[in-house]
This record gives sequence, structure tokens and C-alpha cells, in this order.
Amino acid sequence: MAVLKIHQEYLVKLYCKNLIIVTTIFASLTFILNILEEIKFFDGMKLNLYYPIFFTILNLPSILFEIFPFIFLITTQMFFLHLYDRDELLIFKNYGVKNSDIVKIISIITTIFGLFLIFGYYTISSNLKNNYLSFKNSFTEDNKYLAVINEDGLWIKDEINDIINIVNAEQIERNFLKNVSISKLDNNFTLLKTISAKKIDINSNIWIAEDVKIFETNGKKSEEERILIKSNFNLEKINNLFSNLSSLNLFQLLDLYKDYESLGYSTVDIESYINKLVALPIYLVIMIVLGSILMLNTKYNKSKILNIVMGILLSVIIYYINYFFNVMGINERIPIMLSIWFPIIILTMVSVVGILKINEK
Repeated sequence: MAVLKIHQEYLVKLYCKNLIIVTTIFASLTFILNILEEIKFFDGMKLNLYYPIFFTILNLPSILFEIFPFIFLITTQMFFLHLYDRDELLIFKNYGVKNSDIVKIISIITTIFGLFLIFGYYTISSNLKNNYLSFKNSFTEDNKYLAVINEDGLWIKDEINDIINIVNAEQIERNFLKNVSISKLDNNFTLLKTISAKKIDINSNIWIAEDVKIFETNGKKSEEERILIKSNFNLEKINNLFSNLSSLNLFQLLDLYKDYESLGYSTVDIESYINKLVALPIYLVIMIVLGSILMLNTKYNKSKILNIVMGILLSVIIYYINYFFNVMGINERIPIMLSIWFPIIILTMVSVVGILKINEK
């Protein structure tokens, strides 16, 4: 029993050590690539290097979160390469420790890490991402154009030609805003007039409002069948504003889902993202199981670099499989649940078949 506890402790420490090393390497590479993007963004603003470094640090945890499945796969390969180097797999086998026992131990550790990533790490990274987007927005020309969705519908602040338009729509249906109220203010936020419309086509930056009522501040009221309203927003821009879900934690995503539902706005992207978060611990375990199968079925006399390249190739294949199904789900060709969970089910079946044979290695 003592030997069992000792070998478990050793394997856990070895796995965690490799995870830290691999994560550090990926974080360093990501930092270098991202800071080059930030330097390019701030080029011409005559700002010191502090800003690219600061924004890179804010954005780094969110980027790492997206690539953690591949970090865990490479970690598993490094873990088994260490065991191969010291002939420890043979030693463990002589003490009655099967290959499947080793995989079971690192699977449990990975599950714990996966739960921490969802409820701990992701909460922090999403908050940092939110700050990143907010701070960066202040350096862009779009800073005065804001949009938000809450329980009262869609709200837009749109400044154009020294006039501030505060737009509120109860519902979005395809490329139309429904039951819209627009308050026109001057630069001192003095109300100039209010416009209400049953429906507004926002396909382009020239909005087409129908069944319009115009209320002047002097009490005058007029009605128009159709008017044109110039805006900095169109349907594509509004969709893009709400596309960065990585800046919201799990509870904020659930609240946003309810707000989207009440507004009639498409919830497909949010459903997909929430399902991906929930599936993360399972996905991570599958990745380390596949990595274990790959290493235990590969002859050790092959190059270490070749082993790593095979792992990267496997990561790329899995990424594109997930991407394909995700696109199918977002485009509503298949149900969202199926688009997220079907690849995981297939990979689980492959993993189970592989696990049944690894004790023979």
C-alpha cells in the first residue's frame, strides 16, 4: 500500500512539473507573438513600450485558455518521454502498476485541473479580457459608439454629426429592430426630439425606419411612413460587438443568454460557447488519454522530436474536426448540442478502444 501511495505521489508531481514547463513555454511564445500584434496596433501613437506589454499581459490568460487542450496533450507526451528515459514504465510494471493505472492517475489530475480552469482560471481570464477590450476601446475611434443588451432590450449610443442618438429596441428579428425608440441629444445631452418606429432595417449604415412617429420638444407630433437614419452601426457591426464571449464569465454568459432570449436575438453563439466550457474537463481528459495511447503505441527508439510532431499533428486534426462541427452548429445545420458533443463522443470511443490495449504495450 505504501508503494502505491509513493508511486502515485511521484506520478502526480512529475505530471504537474511537466504541465508547468509546457504551459510556461506556450505562454512565452504566445507573449512574444501577441506583443508584436500590440506594437503594430499602437504604431504611430507615440506611446512607450509599457502599453503593448500591459495589453499583452491582460490578453495572455484568455489566449492560453483556448489552447489548454493542446498544452495538456504535449504535457502528456513529455510526461511519458520522461518515464521512457529512465525505464520507469518497466519498473512500474514489475511492481504491478499497469499502464492503465498511470493513465487513470493523470486523468484524475486532469479532471481536477479542468474544473479549476472553468470555475477559477476562466473567471479571472474573462475579467482580464473584459478589461483588455475596454481599455483598448479607449484607443480606437469607436470609443464613442457603444452597444449593450440587457433585460430592457438592445441599447445603442451612436454619435454622428455632433448628434447623440440613444437607441432602444425591444427585439431583433433577422436584420430588423422591432419597436424602436430613438432619443436625439446635442453635445450637452439636451433632448432635441424622440423618434419611435415599429420596425427599422439595419442591414446597412443607412437605416430604414417604417411606421415612424416624431415627437418634438415643443410638443409637436408628426408621422412618417418611412424615413432614413444615418448610423455608425449596421447588423454586422452589432453582431461583432457581442461576439467576444471570452470576456464574460460563466454566470455572465447565462445572464446574457436570458437577455438574448427575451430580446429575440440569436442565442446560438452563447449556447455553443457555454457547452464548450462545460465540456472542457472531458475534452482535456480525452486529450491526455489520446496522448498516452500515442506514446504507449510508439516505439521509444523513434525521435523525441518526431513524437512531439505527431502530437502537434494530432492536435491540428482534432482542432479542425471541432471547428468543422462548431461551424455546422453555429450555422444551424445541426443542433448546437450535437456540434459540441458529437466530436467528443467519437474521440471518447477512440480513447476507450485504445485504453483497452495499452496494458499489452
